[in-house]
Amino acid sequence: MPKLVIDPRGMVIDSIAGEAALAAERLHPEWLRERFSAPISWTPEMTDEHRMRAAEAPYIPASVLMPIILRDSGPTLLLTQRTAHLHDHAGQVSLPGGRVETSDTSPIDTALRETEEEVGLHRRHVEVVGTLPDYLTGTGYRVTPVVSLVQPPFDLRADPFEVAEIFEVPMSFLMDGRNHELRSVESPTGRRSFYTMPYDRFFIWGATAAMLRNLYHFLRA
Repeated sequence: MPKLVIDPRGMVIDSIAGEAALAAERLHPEWLRERFSAPISWTPEMTDEHRMRAAEAPYIPASVLMPIILRDSGPTLLLTQRTAHLHDHAGQVSLPGGRVETSDTSPIDTALRETEEEVGLHRRHVEVVGTLPDYLTGTGYRVTPVVSLVQPPFDLRADPFEVAEIFEVPMSFLMDGRNHELRSVESPTGRRSFYTMPYDRFFIWGATAAMLRNLYHFLRA
């Protein structure tokens, strides 16, 4: 299947999601722990990304970590800019993570191992609070988002093969529907729609934006 190369300049902004920002108290560590510990009724938002893959191909299990950094100025989310030479998602903004290995004991173990390998964040600094529903990508991965809290200080070390840059985005920006843009672009397989969350010089889109959108739905439900 042809790769879809995304150029933000060639996209059409179809709409802004527009829901209100998440209430500040819902970003406090105690509230986040409580939300994940008590099941609630909510509906994940589906995208059309999974329709881009061959229907007969099995999905590859993978996990990503959503590391919420507990900064004094307010919580942020740690993200990476991938290097330009990678086969999948080259140059894109991503959550740290990757495919499941046979030595992994769970999706959480995968997310913690991959995060340590990619950005050097040791699991002793990471408090896992829960997971979100699996997300199916157009590149054939079944991704489990693992939500965690991280208390500074900690050391980071980017894997130069996979990670071009490590950065943080305020959760107050990401958890605000007024910053969630629904865009579309023509692809070799037809018109594709997806969420974007442009921040500063970083263009957050695709699977990463969709999983963050579902975190927003879960926390505001």
